[in-house]
Amino acid sequence: MISVYYQVFGIGLQDTFVYRWNFLLRSLFSVIPLLGTIFVWRAVCEQGAGLSEYNLSAMVFYFVGVMVVDNLASPTEDEWRIAAEIREGHISALLIKPINHLLYRFSLFAAYRFLYSLVTLPVVAGILWLMRGYLYLPQHILTWPLFALAVTGSALIQFFIAYALAMLAFWILEVSTLIFILYSFEYFLSGHVFPLDLLSPALQSALQWTPFPYELFFPVQILLERLDTAAIQRGFGMQFLWVCIMGCTARFLWTRGVRKYQAVGG
Repeated sequence: MISVYYQVFGIGLQDTFVYRWNFLLRSLFSVIPLLGTIFVWRAVCEQGAGLSEYNLSAMVFYFVGVMVVDNLASPTEDEWRIAAEIREGHISALLIKPINHLLYRFSLFAAYRFLYSLVTLPVVAGILWLMRGYLYLPQHILTWPLFALAVTGSALIQFFIAYALAMLAFWILEVSTLIFILYSFEYFLSGHVFPLDLLSPALQSALQWTPFPYELFFPVQILLERLDTAAIQRGFGMQFLWVCIMGCTARFLWTRGVRKYQAVGG
């Protein structure tokens, strides 16, 4: 059965190259916002805005880390594609096949992220070289496997959220508004725009119970070695909790949605 999803992974790679130039240009130019963000925060730090938690070097390293995690773990249009399959009836061809749809879509997601990361690797390497004066290697060898584990948890959380949102297409004709609303919150609350530890303690305490900090902020903080052992354990515990919650939610919505879809089709 595993070989089936391995073949799906290969199909995902082939499907990505159907629109190869669009994919390549999108991948290569996706790092441009990083440069703009660094220039903005460099101006803020140079003007002495009172950021006691971060100096310029730490801020640049943070956003480079965000770029790396975003490339490795964040879905790109997966929810739109799944919702379109449901809305346009293409899901019918998958229902008659002996495959798990959740694993099928995850295989395609993994294929896209693998190829996207591979294509952007030279650009990321160039960014790392240009920013080498601000970057430093982690001091502890254990940081790397912990970072890899945190990125894996981030990818699972984001994929399950995207999948669950797409499942709403069984009940709602157009889910784009809901996707936009959720991702607007996610963009700010995941640490994409600024480090979350710049927020007030009260807001940080409230956010730690949501899935958003564990998508970008938590893995990057591990890479920067800014967390103690207790914080790392707590972060992995919350990642595991949200993977389970969103995974079960995605599976539940698929099961209920298919029942409704079959009833309408009949």
